[in-house]
Amino acid sequence: MRLIPWLTAALLVTLAHPAGAGSMRVGELRVYFNALPSTTLTPDVARQYGITRSANRALLNVSVRRGEPGADVAVPATVDAVATNLAGQRMDVRMREVRDGDALYYLGQARINAQDTLRFDLTVTVEGQAPMKATFEQAFFPQ
Repeated sequence: MRLIPWLTAALLVTLAHPAGAGSMRVGELRVYFNALPSTTLTPDVARQYGITRSANRALLNVSVRRGEPGADVAVPATVDAVATNLAGQRMDVRMREVRDGDALYYLGQARINAQDTLRFDLTVTVEGQAPMKATFEQAFFPQ
């Protein structure tokens, strides 16, 4: 699996803050998801991938893999996401597909306020499979 530079940084953030990352497994499919402040990205990487880098933007990253870790392959999917803040304000998160070599990711951005917590509700659909649903929360402390 080839990692694009910003994903490597995202994975490091995920390891340091595991509450904002997760995965779920359904059969031989595994869905990985995490969210982080967009300011974690360097300006060059944000520009390269068309991501708005701002203290009031969170980046949602979702990928779908088939097979066992280490021998898995990227799987195309449709990813729908909704983010809800603690005040109950709901935002549809427009997800877009990013391909880089063999890597395949789905990225979206949500608005955040200083020291905000968002609940992300994901629906991931792979052709020929029933939709998979996941929910996770992430606290944001933009600098």
